[in-house]
Amino acid sequence: MTLSDVLAALGVVLNGIPQALLAATYGFASVPTAFGFVVGAVACLLYGSVIPISFQAETIALAGMLGKDIRERLSIILFSGITMVILGLTGTLSIIVDFAGSTIINAMMAGVGIMLARIALGGLKESRIVTASSIASAFITYFFFGQNLVYTIVVCVIFSSLVANIFKIDFGGGIVENYKKIEIKKPILNFNVIRGSLALACLTIGANIAFGNITASMTGKYEANIDHLTIYSGLADAVSSFFGGGPVEAIISATAAAPNPLNSGVLMMVIMAVILFFGLLPKISKYIPGHSVHGFLFILGAIVTVPTNASLAFSGGTPQDYVVAATAMTVTAANDPFIGLLVALVVKYIFVFIG
Repeated sequence: MTLSDVLAALGVVLNGIPQALLAATYGFASVPTAFGFVVGAVACLLYGSVIPISFQAETIALAGMLGKDIRERLSIILFSGITMVILGLTGTLSIIVDFAGSTIINAMMAGVGIMLARIALGGLKESRIVTASSIASAFITYFFFGQNLVYTIVVCVIFSSLVANIFKIDFGGGIVENYKKIEIKKPILNFNVIRGSLALACLTIGANIAFGNITASMTGKYEANIDHLTIYSGLADAVSSFFGGGPVEAIISATAAAPNPLNSGVLMMVIMAVILFFGLLPKISKYIPGHSVHGFLFILGAIVTVPTNASLAFSGGTPQDYVVAATAMTVTAANDPFIGLLVALVVKYIFVFIG
């Protein structure tokens, strides 16, 4: 373990804390989420995987938006996690991806980017000054300091938090959580939970493929095993949500660029688990408003996710492919990834049927 490994791990932890606060605003508890990080750390050691899991803004926002209350949100994450474990164990993930096609998967991810931008802008109605200062500082940092997402999230969170505290803006007084209380959260099953679980699973499939391959390629010597990633990220989600915690998914992690990417990734997950287990998040939230992360959400959605995935979805192909991609992107943005995937598949095979 070198100093560079430690610094890379700390950098990713710093990147994860604001997204942890976002998860807390949706009611997800700290200690159960720590269990998810422990699952990830152990699994990465067992599999020799350099792809760590952490708080991912996309899944947090989607689960929070689709679930009407905390019980539905936890159920959505639980059933989605179980679904991903089954897909990973049976190796059917690649079959689903091949069936849908890269055009639909990329267009679906672009639609998720639009959803993130919409959530970010929605913060202007809830906390105008904090959200506006977060978005403005995120813009400046991203475009004038090397388009670095880690710098972007750190600066927008710190700047908007300073604005909130200097001007004494009421942002809820922090998270109130009895973090020492651990209890089983009995899942429920209804139409909204089923739809939400399928939507979250669709998003996770796309994110695992995209983020997993990017992170592995950053090492220069490791290849991504998406089935393994799907197993342990799904298991972490299931364990975390079963006790009231939030989702922990694949991320594009700077630990992959460290000299020892496996050790650095595991260290990052252990540090995050310690922060959550000892209840430090509610203390941090007294000074950092949940809307401080909205600038990062906007940049991640509108500036990074949409252009990257839309360009892949609309590159080459036939006019019919463009229609399918546009359908997947717009329907996902208007509804959710599962509906977007489903409608796009219908359109795709209508074209196949009529020739």
